[in-house]
Amino acid sequence: MPKLRRATAWLVDFTLVVALASALAVLTFHRVSALVTDVPELATRGGFDLLTSRGDVLDASQDLGLSLWDKSVLYVEQAFGLLVLTVFLYQWACLALAGRTIGKALAGLRVTPNLPPRVRAARRAAVTTAADVAVYAVACVLLVEGQIVLSVLVWAVAVVLFLINALPVLSPGRRSLADRVAGTAVTGIGFSRPVAMPPVRTS
Repeated sequence: MPKLRRATAWLVDFTLVVALASALAVLTFHRVSALVTDVPELATRGGFDLLTSRGDVLDASQDLGLSLWDKSVLYVEQAFGLLVLTVFLYQWACLALAGRTIGKALAGLRVTPNLPPRVRAARRAAVTTAADVAVYAVACVLLVEGQIVLSVLVWAVAVVLFLINALPVLSPGRRSLADRVAGTAVTGIGFSRPVAMPPVRTS
């Protein structure tokens, strides 16, 4: 049962991450689309390049295409950076202020010691963010940058880090890598054991 509750808590928190990632993806898509339809600075640069190209139109259009690509990649990288930063701040603020995230609160769990110090909360948030989001984000950015082999290697590291953080929860101690780094543990709240009733004497 504790393992199921921790899995439920993680699923709720990760659903919030997916919702944020989806919103950032939509925003980034619209930003990239706007480059194609309305980019005055790039259009001006493209026109200037065309006028100074001395007839080499292909080279001028290639420069404009590279400018569009570079801006698009920058928007994608900004989205991933904002995702990682927001997830870290969410984890840190919840742990520092309440000792639990929204997922843990719904599952009746708390990170102990209660109301961990800011440094301890930051450590736990950093490991959780890295294992759940940050390393995957780096792999995606490398893929967009064209570093395919390095991207695959980082993806492998991301999977290994996720498993190292998650699998110990299934052990008797139930302490994840984030717990061990921060010196914390996850305990249940709001569930009391039934009190044994004294036997009824019959005459």
